[in-house]
Amino acid sequence: MSIERTNLTRRRFMSNFAFATGAIATGVGSWVVRPDWANAVEGPIKVGIATDLTGPIAFAGVADANVAKMVIKEINDNGGLLGRPIELYFEDTASNESIAVGNVRKLIQRDKVDLVLGGVTSSMRNAIKDPIVARGKTLYIYPELYEGRECTPYLFCTGPTPAQQCDDLIPWLIKNGGKKFALPGSNYIYPHTINVYARRLIEAHGGEVVFDEYYPLDQVDFSATVNRIISNKVDVVFNTIIPPGVGPLFKQLSEAGFLKNGGRLACVWADENLLNISQPHEIEGMASCLDYFRAVTASDPVSAKIQATYDRSFPGKILFAAGSAATGTWRGLKLWEAAVKEAGKVDRESVAATLDHARIAEGPGGPAEMVPGKRHCKMNMYIAVAKGGNYEIVGCSNGLVDPKEC
Repeated sequence: MSIERTNLTRRRFMSNFAFATGAIATGVGSWVVRPDWANAVEGPIKVGIATDLTGPIAFAGVADANVAKMVIKEINDNGGLLGRPIELYFEDTASNESIAVGNVRKLIQRDKVDLVLGGVTSSMRNAIKDPIVARGKTLYIYPELYEGRECTPYLFCTGPTPAQQCDDLIPWLIKNGGKKFALPGSNYIYPHTINVYARRLIEAHGGEVVFDEYYPLDQVDFSATVNRIISNKVDVVFNTIIPPGVGPLFKQLSEAGFLKNGGRLACVWADENLLNISQPHEIEGMASCLDYFRAVTASDPVSAKIQATYDRSFPGKILFAAGSAATGTWRGLKLWEAAVKEAGKVDRESVAATLDHARIAEGPGGPAEMVPGKRHCKMNMYIAVAKGGNYEIVGCSNGLVDPKEC
């Protein structure tokens, strides 16, 4: 995916407000969505969404914003929460941590939101969590799959962790790919940390890590890396490079004959968005492990309904997909809704206490529940491989998978 495709303009972002009858601009990069009704005795509950509406990871951030609009509309259509309407406040983190910190402060200091949900990359989460939970004393939900080890009080994680993604996938890759692994990654916290976890599993199951290497986020020439992979007869490339580099890496590997000669790609953040970045033949057989793939809808009516609602409301190339945290956003907001209902109030202490054990009976990919005292979420997990430009599910968990965090 090119920067041009992922750098959404403000006009394109606003065109995605299919549900936003009361969307207004409140400053550069700031938007508020008000419900049709606001006649409650008490004022509205305020939810802040801090995500990448512009920048190279906007395909993920805009999907998360769309899901937030979809979920909050449903809650408001059913009478709101505690009899109060919910207002959505959006701030653009712009794939830039220095910009994000200032924008997130607006949600806390100016808008006085009751909850902040957002952040795509781990570097973004680390940049904005202190202004939210420590200085801002506000509840924070991080919806993205990530590298683990986040145990900050009042910060709840609703995306998959390394244990949920790798514990079953790595043995599957050794059985269905081979024992020699290369671990190329972008040079930031997520690839470094998850590759430590992956290496341990690979070696524990009789595999070998030929090399792990990390590259600048904007690198697009991987000829030296491809040569090392081919010359060392690597069986599996376990990739943690993100856009804009991931497309060029896969293209260069394909042109070098890696797949043709029996190699297998693996990428645990790879969802349907990644299928649109590369040509199908460049990623044929690529394996991923996520909490949701579109193929789940064939056997799960709830997932099918959620997917259909999203597709109808937000047609186009910004997809409802797990790797972009769309599923973690849906799950996070519904768990928060359940926690608020149980608490009967929206202050941070009360909601944090009930969110600690919140659960939902259904959602994209299945039910989910927080692990008490851990601030992470159990969920179903699926292994899928790319075939002809789509994903085919080849394995699923036997029940909800523990995140094994904190």
